[in-house]
Amino acid sequence: MVERDPAARRVADDEGVLEFGPLQPLLRDPGITEIMINGPEHVYVEREGRLERARTTFRDTPHLMSVIERLLDAAGVSVTSSEPCADASLPDGSRVNVIIPPLVLNGPTVTIRKKLRPWSMDEYLRLDSISPQASEFLVACIKGKVNLVISGGTSTGKTTLVGILSSFIAPQERIITIENVAELQLLNHQHWVRLVSRSPNLEGRGEVPLRTLVRNALRMRPDRLILGEARGGEALDVVQAMNSGHDGVMTVLHAMSPHAALERLQTLMLMSDVELPPQACQMQVARGVDVVLHMSRFADGSRRLESIAQVLEGTEGGFQLEELFAFEVRGFRQDGRLEGGLSYTGARPKCLQKFQRNNVPVPAWIKEA
Repeated sequence: MVERDPAARRVADDEGVLEFGPLQPLLRDPGITEIMINGPEHVYVEREGRLERARTTFRDTPHLMSVIERLLDAAGVSVTSSEPCADASLPDGSRVNVIIPPLVLNGPTVTIRKKLRPWSMDEYLRLDSISPQASEFLVACIKGKVNLVISGGTSTGKTTLVGILSSFIAPQERIITIENVAELQLLNHQHWVRLVSRSPNLEGRGEVPLRTLVRNALRMRPDRLILGEARGGEALDVVQAMNSGHDGVMTVLHAMSPHAALERLQTLMLMSDVELPPQACQMQVARGVDVVLHMSRFADGSRRLESIAQVLEGTEGGFQLEELFAFEVRGFRQDGRLEGGLSYTGARPKCLQKFQRNNVPVPAWIKEA
């Protein structure tokens, strides 16, 4: 294969004749995790958890629109004045959101979340995103088929954590993942079925929502069920699965705290077409979910596991949680790096019964607590 001359490649990128034009260098850069285009002259990127202005620009709005069209063509979707919003997944797994005037005044706006690379638990430990004790506990939770909710704000590393934890699922187990856009990366799993929802076409037909996929997945004899993100009535089916013998379920939720995650899960259950009193939903959540893992992004741009809390029985006053691990901030170094980590609170996990039932050794430091 003949290597393209770097100068010629730059010209091709600038002129927009090669793939995605001025966007191409940003897509090639492995240090960039997210790209945000606010019209032809304002391009920002996220690098190591921090936003910075990129030197990249587009000649004008038509130039940017031509690149957008090529992006969406590669994903098999389009954006028009009558359909000015689009979500898509590129062939390499990157996620794209596009919104164009008149719904946005800055000009055509694009957000690209690049495909997540697989991470290992060792890397997470080296970055202080998790403590050794918390890591040992979560590995035992996966092997012990504990039902987990992974919560956090936008871009806090929830999907990355799911990928890390899933690497400890036994290779012979049948995993079924359900997502809006294919993002999850599960390493070393051949018995893995990936289900992806489908949006309606221009005529409003052909939609396959997450709830339909969850219901279908439960008929596919899963050993593990992983919901990429609960957004609506499918939460009811996932929680009911937790309560009906499907252990080791994982689901992701956007929420700002472990307690808010459970409240959101209850709210999503009430959005289903099954009329249930809020108290019944609360009881099912409290009985089905074992542990909530909460991710946060801190001032230094780092994404870390901030809390591991177990769910106790619900009451009329709301959910009761007990922190097993809590993040302690010790300060910031001169380079701006946060110093701190997860510490075990000494609370005894209720899920030890699942450890014993699945022949998973209980960490010695828990026995001593």
